[in-house]
Amino acid sequence: MKVDIHPSWEPHLQAEFNKPYFKNLTYFVKAEYKNHECFPKGSEIFNAFNHCSFDNTKVVIIGQDPYHGVGQANGLCFSVNEGIPHPPSLVNIFKEIETDLGFAYPKSGNLMPWAKQGILLLNATLTVRAHQAGSHQNKGWEQFTDAVIKLISEKKQNVIFLLWGGFAKKKKKLIDISSHSILETGHPSPLSANRGYWFGNKHFSKTNYLLQQVDQSVIDWKLE
Repeated sequence: MKVDIHPSWEPHLQAEFNKPYFKNLTYFVKAEYKNHECFPKGSEIFNAFNHCSFDNTKVVIIGQDPYHGVGQANGLCFSVNEGIPHPPSLVNIFKEIETDLGFAYPKSGNLMPWAKQGILLLNATLTVRAHQAGSHQNKGWEQFTDAVIKLISEKKQNVIFLLWGGFAKKKKKLIDISSHSILETGHPSPLSANRGYWFGNKHFSKTNYLLQQVDQSVIDWKLE
């Protein structure tokens, strides 16, 4: 596995890359990609970092696993490639944006424009074997991405963390709440959303309000 990551992250994460767990993770990922179909493409594993530099990061959204269907994952949590049908969680994200901000439901499910505005779309696990959800969990990725969250918490100020669902909320312990803002709600998956734990959270307008309070440019959530 080649660690192809934006130069702004390298000085902060180089020590992590040199740790034994990360070297073991690298061997594991290389073997998986050699012997099985895995997602996202090797060149897109670190897309979350390559399209949102360390210096530009002002919002963090935490997912769990990449999508494991063919052609879906592109290295950004909840995002799919152009022309791919929107998975149910992404559908509910877009529905909430519709009601929160009044934007029309987008055709594209590619969240790259969000990343380029400073949103780190971070999955806890960056790779997965095709059609096997969770297949690359507990191999070292979580240790790496926890280190990323702690790095942002320690080295930056006034970042907004959006924690959606029980898994993401567990990351709260890694974040200094005296220096950053946290917005919590249920997961956008149908199981959670249909029970009333997602819709109406207004996280998108709240994020922009919080950015304005610290003189940061707001996010244009439209994808068209």
